[in-house]
Amino acid sequence: MNGSGGESDRDVVRRILTATGDTWAVVGLSNNTRRAAYGVASVLQRYGKRIVPVHPKAETVHGEQGYASLADIPFPVDVVDVFVNSELAGAVADEAVVIGAKAVWFQLGVVDEDAFARTRSAGLDMVMDRCPAIEIPQLG
Repeated sequence: MNGSGGESDRDVVRRILTATGDTWAVVGLSNNTRRAAYGVASVLQRYGKRIVPVHPKAETVHGEQGYASLADIPFPVDVVDVFVNSELAGAVADEAVVIGAKAVWFQLGVVDEDAFARTRSAGLDMVMDRCPAIEIPQLG
């Protein structure tokens, strides 16, 4: 699943969390407190990340203004964290490339091998089927 020639998934996870930048667009984030995105965004904020909610409702979540799409965000985004179904995730990854993001993170249960290959060949870091809220406390 890493396809990066010798570099482990763990190395990519560490780089995205520590060196890629602190502006995280969270695709699928709304004010629905029962959704995983809501809790994960809160953890990211606690670790110093600026979260940018991306959802058709464009709600303000955790005090941050939301946008209907990645293309609507009027400032650079470092990481695109994807909380949509695997069938929709590839299009989000492609949009992340278009807006100039540095990395794409597919949440637990989100897998699209073709999107992974396209995103990596476009020069972005990417991980799939992982959760930053689980990974970030383990960095030490």
